[in-house]
Amino acid sequence: MALTLRVVGGLSSDEIARAFLLPRATVQARITRAKKTLAAARVPFEVPPAADRTERLGSVLSVVYLIFTEGSTASAGEDWIRTDLAREAIRLARVLERLVPDEPEASGLLALLELTAARFPARTGPGGEPVLLADQDRRRWDAGAIRRGRAALARAAGAGRGLGPYGLQAAIAEQHDTAPSVDATDWDRIVVLYEALGRVAPSPVVELNRAVAVSMASGPAAALEIVDDLAAREVLTGTYLLPSVRGELLTRLGRRVEARTELELAARLCGNERERGVLEAKAAALDGPS
Repeated sequence: MALTLRVVGGLSSDEIARAFLLPRATVQARITRAKKTLAAARVPFEVPPAADRTERLGSVLSVVYLIFTEGSTASAGEDWIRTDLAREAIRLARVLERLVPDEPEASGLLALLELTAARFPARTGPGGEPVLLADQDRRRWDAGAIRRGRAALARAAGAGRGLGPYGLQAAIAEQHDTAPSVDATDWDRIVVLYEALGRVAPSPVVELNRAVAVSMASGPAAALEIVDDLAAREVLTGTYLLPSVRGELLTRLGRRVEARTELELAARLCGNERERGVLEAKAAALDGPS
């Protein structure tokens, strides 16, 4: 418990509220109740036994990753990137790695955050509008963050226990960060890494991301089979993720009417104003005869 409390304690109630999309008053009330409960139960604040740390560490890593994810691509609001949350998550990840230097997933998480944040300077235009990966000026990427991320990934791999879910995602991010362009990216390697990630941490989102990589490595038709399978299983319903990817694949296949329907659905489901605008623009570009 001590590790969890120490890490989460680095955030103010305002920062926690923003990270979890809760009203500030709700977060403050929950913190107050938690403090009273802990005091009444006389819960000791101590470092947990070694046998308990791995399980507890996983929860802490998940919280830090959640904070960063909300900062990297805000789920709602006007801003696409919330650098305050992302920077706080990176700071916490650095603290964690120092606290548990023998845990490769702590290094893997830090690597993932650094390598992802390295692209922040080129991910938005002058007005805050999203700039997609293919259109980014890679000269603006943060070379220092890339170096730090690759070093953390090397530490994770050097533990000799194999890369975990965060380490594998960091390895994928490394492929993007070290490629000179989208076309020159080693998409076959990324597909293999997503397949490995799907074995150690299976989820519909991993499968959807693998489909995107497959579309770049083998073409949109092969990727559409994966996406259609996800749709048939009725996973990722209620989110914009699946229809946005399906719309892109259908566009590349020349199926404009279907693509426009999917992109319009994705736009309606998207909570972030900036990203919704991108989806609406893509749908509008498909107006006209198919």
